Amino acid sequence: MLKQIYIQNYALIDQLDLTITEGLTMITGETGAGKSILLGALGLVTGKRADLSAIRDTSTKCVVEAHFDLSRLSLKEFFDQEDLDYFDNSIIRREILPSGKSRSFINDTPVTLNVVSALGSRLIDIHSQHQTLQLATDQFQIETLNAYVAQQTAGSEESGDVVLRQYKTHLKEYKKLKKHLKSLQENQAALAKEQDYNTFLLEEIEAAQLDGVNQEELELENEQLSNVELITEVLSRLEHQLQNEENGVIDGLRESNAGLKNIRSFSPKYQELNERLTSVLVELEDLSNESERLKDQIEQDPERLEYVNLKLAALDRLYRKHQLDNVSDLLQLRDELADKVLTSQNMDSTIKKVQVEIEMLEKQLDSYASILHKIRLNYKENLEQEIVTTVQMLGMKDAQFEVQITPTSQYNDNGKDEVLFTFSANRGMTLLSLDKAASGGELSRLMLAIKSLLSRCKQLPTIIFDEIDTGVSGSIAEKMAQIMKQMSGAMQVITITHLPQIASAGNDHLIVRKKNEGERTVSTIERLSKEARVEEIAQMLSGGSISDAARENARILLQ
Repeated sequence: MLKQIYIQNYALIDQLDLTITEGLTMITGETGAGKSILLGALGLVTGKRADLSAIRDTSTKCVVEAHFDLSRLSLKEFFDQEDLDYFDNSIIRREILPSGKSRSFINDTPVTLNVVSALGSRLIDIHSQHQTLQLATDQFQIETLNAYVAQQTAGSEESGDVVLRQYKTHLKEYKKLKKHLKSLQENQAALAKEQDYNTFLLEEIEAAQLDGVNQEELELENEQLSNVELITEVLSRLEHQLQNEENGVIDGLRESNAGLKNIRSFSPKYQELNERLTSVLVELEDLSNESERLKDQIEQDPERLEYVNLKLAALDRLYRKHQLDNVSDLLQLRDELADKVLTSQNMDSTIKKVQVEIEMLEKQLDSYASILHKIRLNYKENLEQEIVTTVQMLGMKDAQFEVQITPTSQYNDNGKDEVLFTFSANRGMTLLSLDKAASGGELSRLMLAIKSLLSRCKQLPTIIFDEIDTGVSGSIAEKMAQIMKQMSGAMQVITITHLPQIASAGNDHLIVRKKNEGERTVSTIERLSKEARVEEIAQMLSGGSISDAARENARILLQ
């Protein structure tokens, strides 16, 4: 519900701070006084494009701020999705800077125009004789039928609202699985193209038998096997130099050490020399034994050398081919290729599993869609009759209205039905779709009839009727006023009118006036007192100077 609107520097308004009441509010004023200015300002805070020409003083910014009571509109989820702070009393502010740049805020958080528009469409519905396009949209028509069926079946075993929610829950899962299936099939097609190549690469790496392979050890073994003769020669020479009977180092040092042993008692220094030489002999003897052992282990092994060379060559080839430089990365690549090959091999079974799940969901969706179709057929005549009764009250006594429900093979957001409203304002005329069936005034009255029905079926946002009473008068105007009054019991209704019969039905009355202030023209909006309201209705009745009779008639209308 719109609670308050603040306007600064917009069109003919310098500054306005206006409280809007619940129920039915009437706005009147002379032609050209500026009633449309209020609609333009509300259009800004509900996401309409800004027009720099609407700024009164181009040296300062234009501000429009609207306060809304959201407590009955279930908009918490919207605020959560947009990451906005939610308050039952929320504020939308729009600023147009002198540069023409526009800024929007919801509860003081900057937002895009798209977010403002999405929220605004759920807060205010502005309708005039020239704005009947919504009436002809498929979405509006199916939602109207859904709302009516939900209200008619509330609490029953086959509640239209409950079945539709179940259908939508399953449809969401169905779309998710269809998307997943498409992705799987695309992946399968891509993998199929690579399957043979991936298998070849995998087999090539697996043939290298890389598990447990240490490249550094292989390279060291290759060096040893390739230099057996040199190693044998070096070790033999060392052994000969150490152990040769004629001039071996060890034998000579043993003789010297025996001499040191004989004189070690003569001086601690001689004893130290003896001990050090003894230690050297132990090390040299060990060195001699180790070189002999290593020499004995060395043997020619052409087959092992060939194996090692082939293994190293295979590693080098794989490194260059895959642009890698170590065994660990090759093993990781092998595992990745194995996963791809396995995934491709298992893709058929995965796809079949998803297809089975989709088929099960289709059966459930078909069942819900069938129930929805049956319920809609059961209640469509009631809807048709209610609409016809109302439009006949509004002066179209020969009006015909029919809801066409056509089953389709496609799942849509509301089942498998296509819904089309058809209408004829005259007897004997073929019923046509609403965009071809009636004049603007006739469609406006049809819209009023439908919105009246919806106002009792679901919670609607604030609705503003902008002179939809154009071209009607007398008893029809009174009927329109009655319908608006009835609607205002469940929602906030604001009506801009030139007809006294409608203006008198409101529980609140605002008047728009235009006046000159020096070289400037300004518009003001004021709330009328009870007596001032009598004068305004009397003025609307008389069209000129107000007579006592006009005042009396005004009082009667206001009773």
